[in-house]
Amino acid sequence: QVQVVESGGGLVQPGGSLRLSCAASGSIFSPTVMGWYRQAPGKQRELVASITAGGKTNYADFVKGRATISSDNAKNTMYLQMNKMRPEDTAVYYCNVRYNLLPESWGQGTQVTVSS
Repeated sequence: QVQVVESGGGLVQPGGSLRLSCAASGSIFSPTVMGWYRQAPGKQRELVASITAGGKTNYADFVKGRATISSDNAKNTMYLQMNKMRPEDTAVYYCNVRYNLLPESWGQGTQVTVSS
């Protein structure tokens, strides 16, 4: 069974930076796409950024220029570096992992709070 574990959330001041990590394990297959989503209270879950196994990245407009997604395919691990954080970035951040031959998997989420 695939396990997805996020880490790195917490409290950060406006303008500050945060690095989230996501590790996927338990599958003999390697992920084809890994992505970060977030969900704020009362809002729908939305894509923040994603990266393919080939290294192609995609960013939501609200993080372009402020975030960098990267991955270590050998470790099935993904990272999200977020800079110049804003109060509206406050949300639970979820890692999503997709495979060619398996259902997608989600992590349990990590809380990110941007506040002074």
